[in-house]
Amino acid sequence: MRTALVCGAGGFIGGHLVKRLKAEGFWVRGVDLKFNEHAETAADDFVIGDLRDGNFCRSVVDRKFDEVYQLAADMGGAGYIFTGEHDADIMHNSALINLNMIEALRKRQNRNIFYSSSACMYPAHNQEDPENPNCVEDSAYPAAPDSEYGWEKLFSERLYLSFNRNYNMRCRVARYHNIFGPEGTWTGGKEKAPAAICRKVASARSGESIDIWGDGNQTRSFLYIDQCLEGTIRLLRSDFEGPVNIGSEEMVTINQLVDIVSEIAGKRLHKNHIPGPIGVRGRNSDNNLIRKKLDWSPSEPLIKGLERTYAWIEGRVRANS
Repeated sequence: MRTALVCGAGGFIGGHLVKRLKAEGFWVRGVDLKFNEHAETAADDFVIGDLRDGNFCRSVVDRKFDEVYQLAADMGGAGYIFTGEHDADIMHNSALINLNMIEALRKRQNRNIFYSSSACMYPAHNQEDPENPNCVEDSAYPAAPDSEYGWEKLFSERLYLSFNRNYNMRCRVARYHNIFGPEGTWTGGKEKAPAAICRKVASARSGESIDIWGDGNQTRSFLYIDQCLEGTIRLLRSDFEGPVNIGSEEMVTINQLVDIVSEIAGKRLHKNHIPGPIGVRGRNSDNNLIRKKLDWSPSEPLIKGLERTYAWIEGRVRANS
């Protein structure tokens, strides 16, 4: 039986990835600081522990796995990574996780390793025009990420690819663009824009106002979780090391995102634009490279994923109220 290790299995993407690998017949070990708060784990073995601890990393990498997915990181939405209040923790925690994991994997001769980077590592000056952001993979240098979160991701990309060159480890690196879907963080400050908007719309009555950070004209693209997993697995099993974007090319403004979710909910809502962290003005995935290298790119329309996500979050809002 094929085996897989998923680090960050208690998180949103990791939890869904475990289910996908189980459906393919893998024996899966999940690792995280905690269980997923929104769904039971499908992992055969779920180990609770701190990947910042090198001894713990060596204990969970006790064999040669067929596939390893390193998703664990200290992260969150704009309200967490762009305020500056968590910069030291973000850099320290995520860097330690990656330094410990890559060394533990090397010592056990693991070779098929996926690392999840982020579009936050792209230069901020390439994302000032909300209508024409530049997120082509080779635009990463000269480096100038918009946050310390992005700087750590850029460092860790180079870490994994260095181990490729020096130890023949066959690491694969992808830059995720705003992954969303059910069973993810939807409240508490670490949620991302689609979940936050779905929660606000679900909590409001038709005719009321909801708060939006900034003027709402900042642009983003959002990728549904199933499409993210497909791209992730295809990349790991390919001959291309990356880095490569895994994201949607369907760019919308935050105002448009609110309108789409409001339409799904059947509500007419007003937008109350308030000061708040917004990150770069524009960001969108460029999928030319992934189409060329994997003969595939995400294709599902944004509204389809939002319909599923809104239904799930609306259920949580009702249950809590």
